Amino acid sequence: MEVVVYEGTIREKPSSKEEARQFIKDYSGGCAATVSSVLVTNLSTGLTKGEWDKVEIHFNDIPEQIIDNLIEEGIVLNVAGGLIIEHPLVLPYVKEVVGGTDSVMGLPKDLTRRLMKEVL
Repeated sequence: MEVVVYEGTIREKPSSKEEARQFIKDYSGGCAATVSSVLVTNLSTGLTKGEWDKVEIHFNDIPEQIIDNLIEEGIVLNVAGGLIIEHPLVLPYVKEVVGGTDSVMGLPKDLTRRLMKEVL
């Protein structure tokens, strides 16, 4: 599970193009964070381990035309917070990622591996 947090507010998938546009405008020149959770269960022993991972994404200003193109494309409607940092239109405006990009894309791999080892 992953959500985007912006100024203390949890953002899931945008419910409309207008909401997606506002989300991206908010990120422009600012900062958002993704919070992912991972739960791993050993089905033989029943041992379960879980943890969360937070990543901060800092953005340069995103031009209106780029935002328009992202909205027109529509993919931003399918992701938490309308946030896709790996998208070729977005990537040039990502100033800094504090944490793992794999976590932003949905699965913190290092955390998942560690939890899997812990339940074995």
